[in-house]
Amino acid sequence: MPKDRLLYLGNCIRNARISCGLTQQELADQSNVAIKTVQMIEKGQMNPSYEILYPLIKRLGISANTLFEPEISDTDEKIQRFIGKFQSCSPQSRQILLNTLNYLAEQLLALQSNPKNKDSE
Repeated sequence: MPKDRLLYLGNCIRNARISCGLTQQELADQSNVAIKTVQMIEKGQMNPSYEILYPLIKRLGISANTLFEPEISDTDEKIQRFIGKFQSCSPQSRQILLNTLNYLAEQLLALQSNPKNKDSE
């Protein structure tokens, strides 16, 4: 893999780790990966195998699409990151998230269709 792609991959992992509020050691421990491996990936010095990359992105809640599609839009990347986190949740937690999102979507749709709100825009 070309060096620039490895740097991109490393930056994605680092940014996701920081966004999750994890240290490199915490990510390594929670993913059953050596800290040296996390460090090398984040520096763009290692092309990780599937066996190494999978537990990292699963713990970070990021989609492989984020890593392998650098031209993905910011909104699509955020959606993919949410989907990754959703997939990392237990079935019970997934149901809670779905119910919450459904409720929020209904509330937003109701606000959009309310003529009173359109007048204030």
